[in-house]
Amino acid sequence: QVQLVESGGRLVQAGGSLRLSCAASGRTFSNYAMAWFRQAPGKAREFVAGISKSGDSTYYADSVKGRFTISGDNAENTVFLQMNSLKPEDTAVYSCAAANRYLSSSYYSSDYIYWGQGTQVTVSS
Repeated sequence: QVQLVESGGRLVQAGGSLRLSCAASGRTFSNYAMAWFRQAPGKAREFVAGISKSGDSTYYADSVKGRFTISGDNAENTVFLQMNSLKPEDTAVYSCAAANRYLSSSYYSSDYIYWGQGTQVTVSS
């Protein structure tokens, strides 16, 4: 079992930055590919960014590429999402997730078996 707790979401103006954290407990997250997803009101959950189980590769949705950076700290068992140049359309609940441990990476939410409760990010124009 893996427990995930996100933090760092808040209200920010367009053009600003935020860093989200996802603290993992139960088992070391280095055994799992990790990702951030988001869900805006009335919209489906969408993939934002992922980091492979080995930690040596990262991948992003086109909508955030060049603005967001995912990283992991094995010592702290924490995954981060640095978000720069935020836009109003980035407003959503952001959740981190850990994938099926047999996968090295995935864009698909159905491959992720552990989820945090989410943290709200609101970007004002």
